[in-house]
Amino acid sequence: MPRQVDYEERRRRIAESVCTLIARSGMDAVSLRDVAAEAEVSMGAVQRCFRTKEDMLLFALEHISQGVTERANQRIAAASDPRSASTLLSHTLAELALLDEESRTHAHAWLAFTAHAPASAKLAAVLRDTYAKLDDLLCWLIRYGQDTREIPPHIDPRREARTLLALAEGLTVHVLAGHRTPAEATAVLQRHTGPLLRHTAPGGD
Repeated sequence: MPRQVDYEERRRRIAESVCTLIARSGMDAVSLRDVAAEAEVSMGAVQRCFRTKEDMLLFALEHISQGVTERANQRIAAASDPRSASTLLSHTLAELALLDEESRTHAHAWLAFTAHAPASAKLAAVLRDTYAKLDDLLCWLIRYGQDTREIPPHIDPRREARTLLALAEGLTVHVLAGHRTPAEATAVLQRHTGPLLRHTAPGGD
């Protein structure tokens, strides 16, 4: 009896291989042949999972986005007080910034995708959709903090969400470029969100 193939698991394995190749050698290093070798599957297996290289790249980008959400949820679930707006916001931002060593490969790949987006309408569309969802998530967290009275009511949730998302992504670049360490980047996030949650205006860094 032929062995059953878990295609979703194979697709995720291929997506991880795409991210590894991008982190190691850049977007230009990604070919179906090299991805197949990295994933330790045949070229035919890759082609059965993805019709084109672009389909494969799009799935890899979506895979990174999904991974960020899943890890943020895991951090929140493991927190001592997951109902706290402070806990929810700090853990979510830390995950969005992809600062830990586990996330380094995905961070390199994410930035490569954003750099490549102007040349690919489909990649740009996925990124826009991802950013919109992240904006909505942070906006919801800020409103939740206002409901729990941890964040003052005069804060504009949408504007603050956009600021936090831009800050998190900017810190990703700084860490990958060696301008800041992950610990320093985390401290920057805390210095921004701390005053927000203490009902005072955020200071500069």
